[in-house]
Amino acid sequence: MREETLWIIDDDMVSQFAIKYKIGQSYPNNRVSTFYSVQEALTALKECMDGKLEFPEKVLLDLGLPVLTGWHFLQELEKIRGNIAPFEIYIVSAFSNSMDRKRAKDHSLVKGYFEKPLDNFAVDQIFMSR
Repeated sequence: MREETLWIIDDDMVSQFAIKYKIGQSYPNNRVSTFYSVQEALTALKECMDGKLEFPEKVLLDLGLPVLTGWHFLQELEKIRGNIAPFEIYIVSAFSNSMDRKRAKDHSLVKGYFEKPLDNFAVDQIFMSR
C-alpha cells in the first residue's frame, strides 16, 4: 500500500489522537499532519504552494471549528483550487446535522462525510476510494 500525506484539521486534541490512532491501526505508513485551526491549515497550504511543503492527498476536516469553520476552509480552497494540487476532502464531524450532511454531499470539493468517532468502515472508505 502506498504512503500518503494526510491532514487532520480539528481543534480537539482527543479527536485528533483518536483519528490518528484509528488510521494507524489499518494504514500505518501514512504521514499525518494535524492542525488545530483553519488558519493553521491555510498557512500550511500556502507553504505547499510555495514548494516548502508537500500537498496532502487527503484532508479530514471538522466543520465545527472556532473562528474560521470548516466551511471557511472550503471557501478559501474554492478561490485557489486552480493553483493547487488536487486532494480529497472528507468531513469528519461529531454532530450529525442533516443540513451540513446535504451541504457537504452537494459540495464539489467534498468526497465524503463521516461521523466521529471514525470506525474501521469509515477509514477503509477514505483509503480505498479513488
